[in-house]
Amino acid sequence: MRRIEEVLDGAEKICITGHIHPDGDCVGSCLGLYNYIREVRPDLSVTVYLEPFSENFLFLRGADRVDHTYPDAGPADVCLALDCGDKERLGASGKYWDAAKRKVCIDHHVTNTAFGDINQVCPKASSTSEVLFELMEEERITKETAECLYLGIVHDTGVFKHSNTAGRTMAIAGKLLEKGVSSSYIIDETFYKKTFPQNKALGRALASARLLLDGKFIAGAVTADDLRELGLLPRELDGIVDQLRVTSGVCAAAFLYETGEAGQEWKVSLRANDGVDVSRIATLFGGGGHVKAAGCTMHGEWSEIAGQLARLVEKQL
Repeated sequence: MRRIEEVLDGAEKICITGHIHPDGDCVGSCLGLYNYIREVRPDLSVTVYLEPFSENFLFLRGADRVDHTYPDAGPADVCLALDCGDKERLGASGKYWDAAKRKVCIDHHVTNTAFGDINQVCPKASSTSEVLFELMEEERITKETAECLYLGIVHDTGVFKHSNTAGRTMAIAGKLLEKGVSSSYIIDETFYKKTFPQNKALGRALASARLLLDGKFIAGAVTADDLRELGLLPRELDGIVDQLRVTSGVCAAAFLYETGEAGQEWKVSLRANDGVDVSRIATLFGGGGHVKAAGCTMHGEWSEIAGQLARLVEKQL
């Protein structure tokens, strides 16, 4: 695929969706594509289906028009799955994918299964938002579309700190800034800014944290009781795993939060510094992601899960 317009030819009804528990890149890429299509093809009907996401992203144009209810709808001519490594990660929006006449997958996860009729998967890209920029006509990208893509890149690179940040990433970010994007607003308001309960959740995770493998692996957790007490939703826990990752001497980090489901179910976010590929670990438990950032779901006592993860990290060291 050379341009987004190629997959829109002959279509009237477009569906855009992404992975469950949408993060910054998922939301940014979906809304970026939504705004772009509405600009270049205003004749098309376009709907975005996503689970509820952080209130920090609601300033993006089109955020108030995202459908979180997943109503029954007729088949779309084209369904675009963004920032999603496999069909199962689409969750409830998988029904739109199954019904679509043409299925297009745009992603950057190294674990992507190429589950579309058309697949544009670029593992060397920092983010799906970066991949999308390359598929758009630069002169037709508006400020509103640029804000979405810039936010996606900021979140998946950890504000340009992660090893997935390449020269091309910075060049694209610069071009998006030239569209009038406020870098300081997006970085401060959507990445760094936290509520008091969110800061308390970080404190709980740090207080629970355990150093394993002689300080090379760290794991911390927040329980379902913690979330209820603090009045937080899982989507409000972004950034905790990255704070664990920057602990001195650590090669890899894990942050776990308890879902409250039966069987002591934990969502696990994994991050790595040099020498560890956490995507290999996540795929063992039905998850996926990137070399330096991945996730999965595990069951049991969280301390036992931490030990299990530590042993898998140790095999790579």
